[in-house]
This record gives sequence, C-alpha cells and structure tokens, in this order.
Amino acid sequence: MTGNMPTICLVAGEESGDQLGSELMKALNASLGQGVRYCGVGGERMTALGLTSFFNMSDVSVMGLSAVLARLPLIVKRVYQTVDATIAAKPDVLVIIDSPDFTHNVAKRVRKRAPHIPIVGYVSPSVWAWRPGRAKKMSVYVDELLALLPFEPGVHKRLGGPPTHYVGHPLSENIKELRPCEGERLPVSSDKKVLLILPGSRSSEIDRLLGDFGKTVDLIKREVPEIEIVLPAVAHLEDKVREGVSEWQFQPTIVTGLDAKKAAFRRAHAALAASGTVSLELALAGVPMVVAYKVDWFFRRIKELNRIFKFSSVDSFVLPNIILGSKAIPEFLDEEVQPELLAEHLKGLLTESPERQEQLDELGRLEDEMRLPDGYSQSMAAAEVVLQAMANSKNG
Repeated sequence: MTGNMPTICLVAGEESGDQLGSELMKALNASLGQGVRYCGVGGERMTALGLTSFFNMSDVSVMGLSAVLARLPLIVKRVYQTVDATIAAKPDVLVIIDSPDFTHNVAKRVRKRAPHIPIVGYVSPSVWAWRPGRAKKMSVYVDELLALLPFEPGVHKRLGGPPTHYVGHPLSENIKELRPCEGERLPVSSDKKVLLILPGSRSSEIDRLLGDFGKTVDLIKREVPEIEIVLPAVAHLEDKVREGVSEWQFQPTIVTGLDAKKAAFRRAHAALAASGTVSLELALAGVPMVVAYKVDWFFRRIKELNRIFKFSSVDSFVLPNIILGSKAIPEFLDEEVQPELLAEHLKGLLTESPERQEQLDELGRLEDEMRLPDGYSQSMAAAEVVLQAMANSKNG
C-alpha cells in the first residue's frame, strides 16, 4: 500500500478478462472511492479506468497451439516481467483473471517469492472437464476463487481446491438483451418460424458439424418450408462458413456481429447448436434447442469425470443440463450426430408440443439457479470477495 492508497494488481490475458477486470474495477471504486492505484496487465477497458499495464496485453493474448509456440519466448518473458513488476508494486491483493496458462504461471511465482500477497483467482479453470488435479494444486497459490457457474464451488470442495465463491455469469446480467420485446418473437403457432443454426466458434467445430447441420436443415425445410434459417457466424470464420453452406440445398441467412446475433436470438423459436457457452446464451434467451458435438477428447472427458465425481446428477456435456441436473436439452455426441435424429427432435420444438413446453419450463428454472442474491451484480459479488481477501491479509 502506498500511504493510505490501496494498490490492487489485476492480471488479465485476453479480451474477456479485460471485460471482467474493468467491471471489477468499477465495483471496487464504488466501495473504495477513486483513491485506488491499479497496476498489472489489461486491455483498453482496464487502462481506460486507470490501470497502469506492465505491457500491451496483446503480447500474451494468443489462441491456438501454433500461435502460442510462435510467441512462446515472448510469453515466458512477459510472465517473469509481470511477476517482478507485481512484487515491486507491493499490492494489497493480486487478482488473476482467466487465461490460466498465463495468469496462473504468474500467480505461482508471486506466491513463491512474496507469499504475503493475497491472490484471488477470477474464473475457475474447467477442472470439472479436464485435469481435475489442478484444483488441489491451485489451493497452494490461490487464496480465494471466483466461479462463474453455480456448481463449481461444490466441485472444488470435492477436489480439494481453494475456497470458491459463485459470483454469477456475465450472461445472466445481459438477459434483457437476449430476450424478445413485444412482437419480436412470433408465437410458435405462426407460419413464420425462425430456426437458429450455431455450428460453433472454432474452425474445427465448423469442419465437424456444418455438413450434418446442413443435412438437418434440408430435412426440416421439406416439412416446414416457410421456416427461416438464420446462422450467426463469428466474424473471423464468416468466409469459411459461407463457403461451407454454399453446398446446402437451402441457404441460411448469415449474420455477423454481436447485435445481429442478439437480434436473431430474440426472434428464434428453436436452435441447433454446437456445445459450448452458446447453449447457456440460448437457454437464458428462452430458446429451446438441440445440441450436438463431435469431439476428439474434451467432451468425452467431461462425461467421464462427471460420472466419477458427480458434479451434477446428470451425465451431460451441455452446460444448462449440468447446472439444472437434468436432461432437459437433447444432446448428441459423435456417432449420435445423425441429421434424421436431430431433425426429429427439432420438429418437436417447433410446435406447441409437450417436448417444447417441458424444455421451456426447465430453461425458466435455469435463471433461478444462476441468480445472485437480490441487489448483487456479478462485479459487486466479485469485488466483495476481493475486498475481504485484502482485509484478511491486513488483519492476519
């Protein structure tokens, strides 16, 4: 601490972390006033709020094995630079935000060299899906962990991880942007139905799923010819998606950009989606769905670990199902991904059927499962834990 001014070090490694970090800074300022010194690693949002970044966050914000290997010497250099600068700043707390390959390497080294600095982890790594042993290892260098999913505190308790607090998911704070205003989503009994196709946000997912999703669309269109097919594509994969769907018998309307995606969600009556965070977006938007995935190892690992550790009462690789502990959303893996099967389940969701109503009832329950106590936002809940960690360190 510099004089009476608290010093808070925040270390993020990518755009999503910069977003979480900036909202956390706003909440901390609301509690501490503007007299806070922020340092660490952040992007445009965090620096705009007063964070002095040790270097440009883009140096470590890379995805994909080849990109990481190409920049590995610089990333290693930035890890050690961040450790040195953090210790020199003498912060009252260090908050590492997501990007575990970068931020956790920083935290381990700070803990070893300056064990008096409390460390808060913001966003739990998916220990429930991959390398569960990480939970116990984290307890050595993370004092408090902030989780985005409501089942994660229980997982860490079972696995011997650090004390973990559910602080809410960013999506749950933007529900209004995903849900339709009056007249945006027509009744499902209308002839003008909208089906969303979401084949994934990674190139490998597009390669594995786009062909089967196209065949599913063909089957749906033959029975529901007036249905509108909308495919929200991430910008960097738009060309790949357009090339892939050019072979479809029935062409979808491709939209890009966050606003267009949210608008499509507000109009949609059902969706066929790759497994991932998008299933949570659809669930909170109240869009019934069928989820499919073809994997190498990741989702098989989720199912295997779920059976072993009983993270939920349902064997699933779909986030809303795991949170709800039910099989509300039909899910199909690998050889189960058959267009005839997908189309049959989707047709049931495109009418006023018991299957549709059952799923809508369960999706309504999801909001309750993810809701924070009244008056709390995600950033406020996160800030409360950070401030308590600071107080515990000072009193200890």
